[in-house]
Amino acid sequence: MDAAPNNFSAKEVNPLANLDEWDDDLLQRYPDPDSIATAKKTEEYRTYDEHTKDHVREFYRINHTYQTYAFVQEKRNNYLKFDKKEMPIWDAFQFLNQLVDDSDPDTDLDQFQHLLQTSEAIRRDGHPDWMVLVGLMHDMGKVLCLFDEPQWAVVGDTFPVGCAFSDKIVYSEFFKNNPDFSNPAYNTQLGIYEKGCGLRNVTMSWGHDEYVYHMLKGRIPEGGLYMLRYHSFYSWHREGEYDYLLDDHDREMLKWVELFNPYDLYSKNPEVPDWNKLKPYYEALVAKYLPATLKF
Repeated sequence: MDAAPNNFSAKEVNPLANLDEWDDDLLQRYPDPDSIATAKKTEEYRTYDEHTKDHVREFYRINHTYQTYAFVQEKRNNYLKFDKKEMPIWDAFQFLNQLVDDSDPDTDLDQFQHLLQTSEAIRRDGHPDWMVLVGLMHDMGKVLCLFDEPQWAVVGDTFPVGCAFSDKIVYSEFFKNNPDFSNPAYNTQLGIYEKGCGLRNVTMSWGHDEYVYHMLKGRIPEGGLYMLRYHSFYSWHREGEYDYLLDDHDREMLKWVELFNPYDLYSKNPEVPDWNKLKPYYEALVAKYLPATLKF
């Protein structure tokens, strides 16, 4: 099988009850101090029952089966042309808000308000304004769902394709169903890569991280681009895997990815951001770094 089939079943398209189930699973796998989760303690976030956990397992079973090197190349060729839609950024946030999830018990806020909470938490701690922009934009790639992409090709932990899958990737046992797992071109430690080649020369699994990275490439500093591209690469920045692919630049940039992730995971709280007060700041911030319209 060179790529995923186009006739997905409903379960294959949407194995999760909602996109936030993946985010909330991260809260359990990688608990963090309460310094950012101001609304409630981290242990008070959603606790899965056995049935809900099955959704996450099914999500990763499908993700790990279909995220082949060929599949990723197909998606890159399709979406990185950015020829699907063009609109002002504020219209883009309204577009993203079509993914509002009424079943998430951790927040009643829409996607834009969650992004504001993330960016405001970053701003309160005095980080550079480009990092505030990363907080605002980091989930923009989830619009892929609105272009009929299946959930497992939009969210989920990311990982390199084109080389052997690490057993530290969540639910790594499901990679045995992936055609690349038994392909001698891809199933060695280095696969198609060279030792120390650097992550910029490594193809990552497809999803919202890779998409938004390319959307903002060349517009913000390198630390911010690493935050966008690798914040879901947990087997690297939390498990220490894939060191043989890294170069010194990756090791230097790791600190930015590690800095960003707690803000993404723990900034949810029920207090609605006051957009009337925040609007002038964010309009100026966006105008500083981004064009008047964004291409999707």
